[in-house]
Amino acid sequence: MNNLINISNSNGNLVVSSREVARDFEKEHYHVIDAIENKTKNLTHKNSGVKISDLFIESEYEHRGNTYKEYLLTRDGFSFIVMGFTGVKADIWKLKYIEAFNKMEEAIKKTQSDMFSQLSPRTQVLINLELGLNKLKSDVNEAKQEIQDMRDVIQLDTTSWRKDTSNLINKMARSLGGYEHIKTIREESYKLLDQRMGVSLATRLTNKRRRMVDEGISKSKRDKLNYLDIIADDRKLIEGYVAIIKEMSIKYKVA
Repeated sequence: MNNLINISNSNGNLVVSSREVARDFEKEHYHVIDAIENKTKNLTHKNSGVKISDLFIESEYEHRGNTYKEYLLTRDGFSFIVMGFTGVKADIWKLKYIEAFNKMEEAIKKTQSDMFSQLSPRTQVLINLELGLNKLKSDVNEAKQEIQDMRDVIQLDTTSWRKDTSNLINKMARSLGGYEHIKTIREESYKLLDQRMGVSLATRLTNKRRRMVDEGISKSKRDKLNYLDIIADDRKLIEGYVAIIKEMSIKYKVA
């Protein structure tokens, strides 16, 4: 089966080219590229628990002197993309790929096992220790980041609340895939504040702008006024808003 499907080893990852997937599943290559990029554009390690680089590795190939983009799909990346391909032919190729991945994986494991068994017991112990240390370093680095995120939330108080809540909202947006989510997160926080505190930020904003008109304050200054300025006028609203942002940080897995 491997003579039909070209599964290769890329830095320890079993991968197949997006071009080969396109050919075998009778798709245009750019359709496969679009499928990969559309699926991953809003995925991050935080919101999916998976590193995108563990699924798809961006690469290039040459054709008639020109360079084009392709992706190398790992076993998981391949499964993630082709699960949306339907039809009897597609199902047959899925099974062929599964068999090809399995055979290649078995061959690599056997080679590694044979090589490892030929090493001295002392060398085997040292290799296992090195692998264990690398795993420990990775776990420690992840734990440090989690602790820092938790510290940012715990330290959030009512003194520098505007800056600190803004930083946390930015982190939430990144966890969802990008800064374009900031507006949605802010709207959610204001809605929760209205509900919990029994207020209407919109009404308070309108009333304050009217007072500013009576006071002769310029339109440019009135237009710059926002919900955070309204919250800043009321100590209880500040406390409520800070509490809501802390809760949302946990919800969006920032801490």
